[in-house]
Amino acid sequence: MAILNIIKDNEPDLRRVSKPVEHINRRITTLLDDMRETLESAGGVGLAAPQVGILRRVFIVANIEENDNEVLELINPEIIASSGEANDTEGCLSFPGQMGYVSRPESVTIRAQNRSGEVIILTREGLAARAFCHEMDHLNGEIFFDKAERMLTKEEIEQLTDN
Repeated sequence: MAILNIIKDNEPDLRRVSKPVEHINRRITTLLDDMRETLESAGGVGLAAPQVGILRRVFIVANIEENDNEVLELINPEIIASSGEANDTEGCLSFPGQMGYVSRPESVTIRAQNRSGEVIILTREGLAARAFCHEMDHLNGEIFFDKAERMLTKEEIEQLTDN
């Protein structure tokens, strides 16, 4: 496994739409392993393949609801249902030091494939649902501040991170 370089700021790959994974092979499973190590090293909640320069429909999210070390691996994900609305602060590993208020669904159901190619359906709420939506946006070339109602000031971010 390897720690990958997380691309930052306005790198063009962050604005490109990712292509579906046609075959789950060693390259994809190695990518998933490397993304996991990268996410753990960066201390984030989720990471999409475009953030490491790979334009494929793959992302991972820490299994927040279970409070364990499991990482959910999603290949070719699709949001198939959502409900509710929650407005909360959001940041991104590709945009360190920036945060904004973003409205997202409170609950999200995703259909995807796992690393074995099996179709899985996951429903998550709260922060996990927010992370699913955030990472899906990356696959579609969208950035959280495109949807932010307001970006936080440096002082507001310091107050949030000091608590």
